[in-house]
Amino acid sequence: MAETDPQRLADRYIAQWNVRDAAERRAAVEGLWAEDGTHVLHPPAEMRRTAAELGFDHPTLRARGHDAIEIRVARSFERFVEEQGLVFRARPGATRLEGVVRIGWEVVSGTGDVVGGGSDMLVLDDDGRIKADYMFPGS
Repeated sequence: MAETDPQRLADRYIAQWNVRDAAERRAAVEGLWAEDGTHVLHPPAEMRRTAAELGFDHPTLRARGHDAIEIRVARSFERFVEEQGLVFRARPGATRLEGVVRIGWEVVSGTGDVVGGGSDMLVLDDDGRIKADYMFPGS
């Protein structure tokens, strides 16, 4: 397995969510993710409650492959960065255990206030690219 500095990976991973230019965003996705990589989002509590009301016991949102992940990152950028003026940033202290990297992140307002955050577990392939990302907003 390729040696990967966990904090450097966290910084690059979080940076992709702030990229304004579509071509640069696509390059970031392709550089970080395995071709068949999967982003799995554990939705926020409100979304889980709504899903439960509709009869879904375990709502999980998935994006698989570069195209789907790029759309996911672009929509997040549009909603949070472009429309609301927020910025994502990695927290210090990313750690690695074998092929898994645990990272934390924050959402920061234009005034510098932390208004949210979460954590991710990134499972890496042998080349050090993300093959699975389990995202936990609010954690």
